[in-house]
Amino acid sequence: MSKTLSVSLADQGIVTNATIHANLGTAALVEHALINGEGHLTKDGPLLVETGKFTGRSVKDKYIVRDAGTEDNINWGAINQSMSEEHFAALKADFLTALATEDELYVADLFGGSQPEYRVNVRVVTQMAWHSLFVRTLLVRPTDAELAGFAPEYTILNLPSFAADPARHGCRSGTVIAVNFTEKLILIGGTGYSGEMKKGVFGLLNYLLPPQGVMPMHCSANIGADGKSAIFFGLSGTGKTTLSADASRTLIGDDEHGWSDTAVFNFEGGCYAKMINLSAEGEPEIYATTKMFGTILENVVMDPHTRELDFNDASLAENSRGAYPIEFIPNTSEHNLGPAPSNVIMLTADAFGVLPPIARLTADQAMYYFLSGYTAKVAGTEIGVTEPEATFSTCFGAAFMPRHPSVYGNLLKKRIAEGNAQCWLVNTGWTGGKYGTGKRMPIKATRALLNAALDGSLNDAEFRKDPNFGFDVPVAVPSLEEMGVDTAILDPRTTWADGAEYDATAQKLVQLFVANFVQFAEYVDEGVRQAAPQAA
Repeated sequence: MSKTLSVSLADQGIVTNATIHANLGTAALVEHALINGEGHLTKDGPLLVETGKFTGRSVKDKYIVRDAGTEDNINWGAINQSMSEEHFAALKADFLTALATEDELYVADLFGGSQPEYRVNVRVVTQMAWHSLFVRTLLVRPTDAELAGFAPEYTILNLPSFAADPARHGCRSGTVIAVNFTEKLILIGGTGYSGEMKKGVFGLLNYLLPPQGVMPMHCSANIGADGKSAIFFGLSGTGKTTLSADASRTLIGDDEHGWSDTAVFNFEGGCYAKMINLSAEGEPEIYATTKMFGTILENVVMDPHTRELDFNDASLAENSRGAYPIEFIPNTSEHNLGPAPSNVIMLTADAFGVLPPIARLTADQAMYYFLSGYTAKVAGTEIGVTEPEATFSTCFGAAFMPRHPSVYGNLLKKRIAEGNAQCWLVNTGWTGGKYGTGKRMPIKATRALLNAALDGSLNDAEFRKDPNFGFDVPVAVPSLEEMGVDTAILDPRTTWADGAEYDATAQKLVQLFVANFVQFAEYVDEGVRQAAPQAA
């Protein structure tokens, strides 16, 4: 049953004749989605949908309105593209005209952020029921009492059927994601990909929190039996969700967090995991969610007769996804938060096969590798990426960071120093050669090394200084040997058939790091500059 909105759409200047479905629950939204023909039920209960042409974020179609409030606070460029106030006004007017003629609209009032002092009230208006279910699953759901007095601070209008006009709206195509921080409004048009809403809220918090001293992070987080938290930085496909969903640790969240004086807190109330090649053996906690009512599966192939799912079939998308409430994962944090982190993990999928599976970082090295954000774009995560591609994504999330990277880098260094956190760089990418020659790092090896780092036993190991990158690399780890993993992977050079080729490839990567970091050199201190890899 639809709830009464404490602040109506009309109160916000949105006039429409549509039937408003406000703050519906999971079962009702699934029912609406099925009646509307938006998706199908799978054999075990999840809602299966297809996102159409867009199966990933449309990064080149995202804009931020450039005005007096944002002029000096946004890191303008290819990622944070500007839109004029005039173009946004025209776009907003056309969105409101489109909304006026809708038959049905779905409204979800939600929180972005789990720590009450730093959360924001977000209203999301969608054309489709499954989009409302998605955003309700991914953000933090208010209680009935909180909904009774809910006043939206920021609003997202999501109209997949809307076609933008580049000439009139100052964009590049019929697809547009336009963010106006001053008007507290995000407009999403011309794409059915649900992740645009999720990342829209992430970008919003990434803008709002730094002035409050809170470090916003593209990371997962969990808590060990010792009560200590760990955070896992990384882009999509590097293992944030997989590695944080560990039954022996309490999950705080899988993707977006804030680090305040008192806590690490989830921005969300759900998880958004990659489904391609998912198996019960490799990722049992995530696999179990694909058999639960309330999970939304995007672009997963299903047998139309048996309704069985095939997670190995990428014919619809490499970036097939599953969205589910965080409580679907066993052993989750009751309030989506934990103590300030004791361990900071930076995940990278090294397509060159050069980096070791784990390395210990100093605080200066941590800031260097955080600002560098080296990884590989994984197939399907962005439009046009069809195979892993080496890239540098500042702060392990450049696409979502509106402020200058140094703002986030300096905040991280401050937090690490104040909390005396131990930092690690973990390669979940390739070993034994670069992509196309080597193999993907065994997940059991990654888990064993992470467990040793998080329980403190890895600090007792013997370390060597990497000649190219300067960080400390363990020479032997007993837990690897106990699992039957060849400890040769700890020294990547020994896993290559040709050592000279490894040396050349390592130096190529060193040069890429050095060239990329030139943009940050003037914003960091000498210690961070000295943390750079060494060219031969």
